[in-house]
Amino acid sequence: MTTSLKLKDLSKKEMLLAPGHRMCQGCGAAIVVKMVLLAIDKPVVACSPTGCLEVTTCISDYTAWKIPWIHSAFENAAATMAGVETMYRALKKRGKISQDISFVVFAGDGGTYDIGLQSLSGAMERGHDMLYICYDNGAYMNTGTQRSGATPFGASTTTSPAGSSVPGKMQHRKDITRIMAAHNIPYVAQASPSHHLDLMRKIQKAMSISGPKFINILSPCHRGWRSKSDDAIALSRLAVNTCYWPLFEMDNGKTQLTHTPKEKLPLKDFLRPQGRFAHLFRPENEWIIEQSQTQIDADWNAMIGAGAGASGVIEE
Repeated sequence: MTTSLKLKDLSKKEMLLAPGHRMCQGCGAAIVVKMVLLAIDKPVVACSPTGCLEVTTCISDYTAWKIPWIHSAFENAAATMAGVETMYRALKKRGKISQDISFVVFAGDGGTYDIGLQSLSGAMERGHDMLYICYDNGAYMNTGTQRSGATPFGASTTTSPAGSSVPGKMQHRKDITRIMAAHNIPYVAQASPSHHLDLMRKIQKAMSISGPKFINILSPCHRGWRSKSDDAIALSRLAVNTCYWPLFEMDNGKTQLTHTPKEKLPLKDFLRPQGRFAHLFRPENEWIIEQSQTQIDADWNAMIGAGAGASGVIEE
């Protein structure tokens, strides 16, 4: 049984992340977590490594989580949840648990692309029945906006500052979604909070599949992106419509686009509202935008050329 995705029905469901947490106003992570939990219709156990989501939702004796939630170390959230899922299967086999329970990890890009990659890879390879969600804000935002493996090419961060010698981060970000797909797991997807129905359908689909699942979800951070505090959805939509963040799923190895922009916008439309890219619009740095645009166009054309046609998801 799946949750209805009609707004009228969703509005009647309980929010499982309570208000009063300490996330920044307009934080993309809070939006993502609420959408994910609304889409799941079974009891859920969640785990988060150290990061923005953890430090803002569980302070001392207080928690914003209305579900069982575990704080794990930065590097081992996937291993922690794998252990919980294994214990659950053992107890269920012995008849001590009868409920069907879902297991979800919410981790930032620092704990996914970099520090937690080893334990994530291990959990996926072993085949644990769990959903791993990366809320991807493109840097180590909790500790001061240091560059991560997810930081875009050319972005200025506190450890890749744009200056006269180096114009921001000089490496392209990892393609973590396809890295996870290379583990031959049943389901991998990319989603955005700007397209909430697409995001929630992917959550429901993932929860209906047995085995390891991975979904990478864009999560704007106005502090780190140096953008407006109320533009998380607008920037997410620009990321999708410029094809910087294409929406697709890989179901048992078959890639399918779940959204095709009506008009493919130039990458600079996504970059311009963000202060972390302001230096790229100087004449001496425009080559970075051009190179990034070329890469995005090549990736998009390759996806289209591989037969990953849009699956007819309702436009949002």
